[in-house]
Amino acid sequence: MRNCPRLLINTSTIELWPANLLRARGNADARALAQAVWLLRRKRDGRYLAAQLSQGILPLIPRLAREPGLDEALDRLQTITARATQPHATPTSIEGVHRRLSQLGLSADTYAQETGLELIAEPATLQFAGRDRFSRPLWLSAGAARAWRQMRTAALRADIVLDAISGYRSHDYQLSIFERKFARGLTLEQILAVNAAPGFSEHHSGEALDIGTPGQSPAEESFDTTPAFTWLSGNAHAFGYRLSYPRNNPHGIVYEPWHWRWSAR
Repeated sequence: MRNCPRLLINTSTIELWPANLLRARGNADARALAQAVWLLRRKRDGRYLAAQLSQGILPLIPRLAREPGLDEALDRLQTITARATQPHATPTSIEGVHRRLSQLGLSADTYAQETGLELIAEPATLQFAGRDRFSRPLWLSAGAARAWRQMRTAALRADIVLDAISGYRSHDYQLSIFERKFARGLTLEQILAVNAAPGFSEHHSGEALDIGTPGQSPAEESFDTTPAFTWLSGNAHAFGYRLSYPRNNPHGIVYEPWHWRWSAR
């Protein structure tokens, strides 16, 4: 059962994770993860919902059958298990984005017009691209993952060490960033100067990376004084990565020398 895939399968409310990439949060989780290929995880709070074992689905919460989005997640699981190949599916629905924005007192149309940012659907499938600085699984689109590996290897040849700070983020995760900052006393205006509204972050695409280098604090403007940033400025474009938010960018986002987005174009 340990021949686990290296994909994250997305649905509107539930993620399907390769079980061997997750950490047990208790004895019951440990037993389930030891036997499972896939684990169903609630996107809103990261709760482990169920594990796919050889005998079938093992619930990890009471009343699993009532979990919103369960049928959609099980349909995706059945499809990928039957095909045993990478699934091809359309991006997830953005219907929930409007609800998340309304929680913040924002309108998607108004925000898009004011910032010039685009509403981004979550990919249906993401590739495992190694681990980030904090040992968390790093998820990117297939193209972005391949380019990141190639770029990191090229940088090492020039004695430059690049590490990933953050890759894919769900709409729910982006909302949780706002909620944590509200709890610290920040205003909506202060948060929007640093973080795009849920649904509008480039991280939702699976094609954006926050990049750092060892010894440098993550997501700090001082990253632009490092040899790593100098190397990226001269070489990242060759791998399809470009700086998203330079100084005085038209989106109202602060200068982010650490934030780079891949594009096949």
